[in-house]
This record gives sequence, structure tokens and C-alpha cells, in this order.
Amino acid sequence: MGAVEKPAQAVAQTPMVALLGNPNCGKTALFNRLTGARQKVANYAGVTIERKEGQFTSPAGRPFRLLDLPGAYSLSAHTPDEEITRDVVAGLRKGESAPDVVVCVVDATNLRLNLRLVLEIKRLGLPMVLSLNMMDVAKKRGIAVDANKLSRELGMPVVETIAVQSGGEKALLEQLDSMWPMQLGTPNPLAAIDAVPVEQTQQEVRRILSLVVNNTADTGNFSEKIDDVVLHPVAGPVILAVLMFLVFQAVFSWAAVPMDFIKESVEGVGAVVKDHMADGVLRSLLVDGILGGVGSVLVFLPQILILFFFILVLEDCGYLPRAAFLLDRLMGGVGLSGRAFIPLLSSFACAIPGVMAARTIQNPRDRLVTIMIAPLMTCSARLPVYALVIAAFIPDRMVGGLVNLQGLVLFALYVSGIVSAMAVAYFMKRTMGANRQQPLMLELPSYHIPHLRNLGLGLWERAKIFLSRVGTIILTLMVLLWALSSFPGAPEGATHPAIWYSVAGMLGRGLEYIFAPIGFNWQICIALVPGLAAREVAVGALGTVYALSQTGDELAAQLEPILSQSWPLPTALALLAWYVFAPQCISTLSVVRRETGHVRYALMMAGYMFALAYTASFLTYRIALALGG
Repeated sequence: MGAVEKPAQAVAQTPMVALLGNPNCGKTALFNRLTGARQKVANYAGVTIERKEGQFTSPAGRPFRLLDLPGAYSLSAHTPDEEITRDVVAGLRKGESAPDVVVCVVDATNLRLNLRLVLEIKRLGLPMVLSLNMMDVAKKRGIAVDANKLSRELGMPVVETIAVQSGGEKALLEQLDSMWPMQLGTPNPLAAIDAVPVEQTQQEVRRILSLVVNNTADTGNFSEKIDDVVLHPVAGPVILAVLMFLVFQAVFSWAAVPMDFIKESVEGVGAVVKDHMADGVLRSLLVDGILGGVGSVLVFLPQILILFFFILVLEDCGYLPRAAFLLDRLMGGVGLSGRAFIPLLSSFACAIPGVMAARTIQNPRDRLVTIMIAPLMTCSARLPVYALVIAAFIPDRMVGGLVNLQGLVLFALYVSGIVSAMAVAYFMKRTMGANRQQPLMLELPSYHIPHLRNLGLGLWERAKIFLSRVGTIILTLMVLLWALSSFPGAPEGATHPAIWYSVAGMLGRGLEYIFAPIGFNWQICIALVPGLAAREVAVGALGTVYALSQTGDELAAQLEPILSQSWPLPTALALLAWYVFAPQCISTLSVVRRETGHVRYALMMAGYMFALAYTASFLTYRIALALGG
């Protein structure tokens, strides 16, 4: 079906180019190649689906805006991600016009799957360019694609790109320059897509492939040979478990040196401030409130980045979908699909992207259950608390000469979160109504060697997010906590530390009546309050509380010896158990409300996680006491 001719006008402003394609086609790598660091990430209005936009300048000096649309297999949307892609391309988003040019990125080694989307977009009648990506991989495999003939069959420009190589975007840039000035028209109605049956579209795909692709010399996909081992029913789960175990060991081992550097740097700056300022409220604010609070959270940045690094490597090399496949049977036993694995794995970094990633799950019940259990995955915000308590109470020694005991405890905490999530999912499956288990349909991309540029950009984005939290939310909370911990001051002749008489001390003593049965003292209760906004703030809060509770001029430089001397072991273990199930931060609860469309699910999540956290801490504390802890 040909496009309906419409009046067109030249684009006077900076044209918008939209990148669109199937998942795993290299679209985001091409986006990073074109924009570099000149990109911003936000959400589409009204939803929490990520909107990545950047800018670039062509060789001819012309500026362009670039939009990276969520991956889609078809414009006949089945998931929220695909709905956004469809609406943006069709110009149906309120306050947002259709893109001036659509660059459809396809995997040259998998045109059979990719071309259906291309033909659907073509029916909208928008200016299009086909980016034949991963041509280097296709040539190595012996797959010959005639780009000129493909261009004639599709009726659009076709360019070869290699998104992961410098200069691999050159042909695309030249093509965009040749289309200047761009003509802006109105997309055809979406009915133009449905006017052609899917069977006819697939028949057209096969016809085009028979003309433009020659794979008689195809040496085969090396990924299939690797998958014979990686997806083996016995070896596969063992490999996955070993990989996850090594990740958690590395989080502790690799981060030691940079963490020491950050800690010493912050302490050095604090010492300089103390030496050059008179004792008073302002010095206390700078040293105890700002440097002490923010520095105690910033020190965990290396561990968080190491965790992100491994997640990005596994994602970039193509292993994550295999892990989902391996876990499909196990997760099916608790009522989930293997497709839930990636959202749950994303939740190890932060529950917010994990909740958002559940949009790719088509079954509404499975999507809701995945959202509800995603926060039980041990997010990076828990890591500072885990690291602090483990370092203070768990000896730094090797077990069996092979593994570090502290890393082993951390691994056990992560496993506890996973097991509890599966148990909650099973309970929800039994109470939310029985649904027939749907078979997992998942594309397994070819393995790739991770590219350092993409890894660097990914880590930089996540570091910026963490640092922005340190500089905004955490800084604000630390200053607020410092104020609550400092005022009103201790009266003359006071017998308790100054914080005892402060607003924070009063609040902590009030909460202690609720948390005393699980072994929490009033200092811990104070730290739990700002943790509702950001859980990593709890470490800074403890630092502020204990620093201000000391007598004399010398403030404690480290929390670890203070905690190990002032807390009994059962209290420390109970706090670790609390953070396995810790009630969610406000940001996550707000995202849950937006993703589900109902506040009741956010309240349900907060309620059941509080109940789990309190119960687990109570049992841990009482058992530890009974065992003589």
C-alpha cells in the first residue's frame, strides 16, 4: 500500500530525527555514537517511560535533534513501550509533533525479523532512512546484503552503519545532509497499518529477502555454539550462579582502594575546614552536616559503579536474555515469566528502573506481580548500609582460603531478597486469581564483545544520577537532620550527649518504643526516618547522629568502630534483616502509583514490606539472643 501524497513544507527549525527499531538491533549504540554526551534523559509526559533525546551536528554543519524511541517489534502495540513508539511516530502524543525523519535501524544479520516493522512504518508515509546496522558482523558470517537493491524494493534510502565503530555513522550523516531541506508532512492514520494483514506483510518480507540477501556462504552463528554450553540444562544454571557470585565478591574486593581514597579525601577536607574556622554552628554544619553526611554516602560510589559495570557488561554482551531463558522454568513455578528476570535484575541497581522495565511484560497480572516484588531485589541504595554493618561486625577473613567472609555475607543477603521475592510472587499467584502460564517468547541476540565507549557512557549516566541525588536529596536531608540533631541544644549541666535533647533525639526515643522489640536503639530509629526518602541516607544519618553524640572536641572519624562497640551483634543482624525487606523510598512508591495507575498498589507495597521487615528483624534478633549473640 503506497503512501498518500500530502502537502509538505520545509522544516525551518532544528529537525527531529527519530531512531526506531527492534530491541537488540544496535539502535541505542547508534544514538550514543551520534550524540556522545550531548543527551538528556527524561520521561514522556504522563508516564514513566524513558525518553532519550540528544543533539548532533552533521558534516555539513547542520544541527539535528535525535530521539531514541523504545524498542518495538511492531506498531500494533502489545506493551506500554510499543504504545509510546507508535504514538510518537504517528504524531499522536499531545504537545509533540511527529518526527521529521524516521531512521529505522535493522540488524543486518536478522532482516527476517526486522523488516516487518520497516514495512509498517513505511505505510505512515513519513520520510524514512533504513540504517543497515551490524554490517561488519554480517560480512564476517558470509551474509551478503545488496543495499542498493534493498533500497529499490523498499522505496527509501538504505545506508550501511556500524554503530560500535568510529566513523560507522558516516553514511547515515551524509544521507541526512542530502535530504536537506527536510519536508514535513502529516503521517497517515494508523489504520493504514492494519489495512494490510500480518500474513501479507510477512509474505512481502520473504519476497524482499529472496531478492536482496544471499546467505549461502553463511558460516553460522557462533552464538549458537556458545549457547550449547550456556543454555545447557545443567551447566547453564551453574554458570549463572557462579557469575552472580563473582559479581558480589568483586563489589567488595575491587572497591576497597577507591573507597579508602574517597574517605581519606573527605576527612582531609573536613580537617582543613576545622583548622581554619572557629568552633561554632557554621563549622558544625559544614563538617558534621554536609561533609560528614554527604561524604559517608559518596564513599560507596565505587561499589555502586562496580555493580552497574557488571550489569551493563552482561547486557551489552547479550547474556541477560539467556539468563531470562534459564530462569523461565524456575520463575514459572512461582507464577512469573522468564521475561520478568530483566526487570528484577535492573532492580538490583535501583527499584525504579526495575519497576519501569516491567512494561515489557505483556500479561497484566505478571506485570503487576513483577512490579510488586521488584523492590525486594537488593538495590544499590541498600549497599551502603550493608557495607557499613558488615565491615563493623563481620571479620575480614577468607573462608576455606577461597572466598571472603564479608562478600559471602553480602551474597547471602542478596539471595535472601531473591528468595523472599519468589515467595511473595507465589503468594500473589495464589491470591490474585489463577492465570494460565504463558510460554516465553524471547529473542536471543548474538553475543558481542562489550564496547568500552558504551560502557563508559552507561556508567557516566548512572554516576550522574547518583551524584545528583547526593547533591540534592541527600544533601538536603543531611542538613535537615543536622538541624534536627543540633537544636535545641543541651541545657547547662546536661548529663546526656547533646543530641539527646534535640528534636531528632525526641523523635528517636518516641520511635524506640515501636522498634525496641527488634533490638533497634533510638539512634537507629533516627536514621530510619530520612531513609524513607533515600535509603542510602541512613548511613549519613548514623554518622551525623553518632558524631554529634560524642563528648569532647574530637569527633569520631569512622562509624565502624563506634557501631561495633555500641551495638550488640543481634541488633546489627536485625538491621541487616530489616534492610532486606526495608519499606520502599518515596520515589519508588510514586513510580509504582504511576505505573499501575492506582495509589492502592503503592500503599499495599509499603504495607507488606514493612510487615516483612519487622517480622524478619524480630525473628533474627530473638534467635540471635537465644543463641547467645
